[in-house]
Amino acid sequence: MSSNNPEQWRSKLSTEQFHVCWEKGTERPYSGALLHNRKSGDYLCVCCKSVLFHSDAKFDSGCGWPSFDKAIEGTVNYIEDSSHGMKRVEITCRQCGSHLGHVFPDGPTETGQRYCVNSLSLDFTPEP
Repeated sequence: MSSNNPEQWRSKLSTEQFHVCWEKGTERPYSGALLHNRKSGDYLCVCCKSVLFHSDAKFDSGCGWPSFDKAIEGTVNYIEDSSHGMKRVEITCRQCGSHLGHVFPDGPTETGQRYCVNSLSLDFTPEP
């Protein structure tokens, strides 16, 4: 399944995952299973399993969601988001279109980026 038809994912995801990925929801801060993950490996789209982030790009931003300073090139779409009275940039999976979170230009690393991602939108595969 690589099209971005949300209904095809409803039966494959938990109610919470579907809400985040296809209804552009947000998990509660500090509640995500991957927030404190320190293992080496890859972070994948929970829907289509496309690899989006490497663990070497993850850092603790203190914002309550897993944060990365860069995505793997060509794996995410950047969409202007002016919802909730804010100007932000939404990030979605380029392969399937699922909502991941937002990227902000306030990261502390040399990239200056903070990809703020919902744990519910990700799977993790540890390095062997």
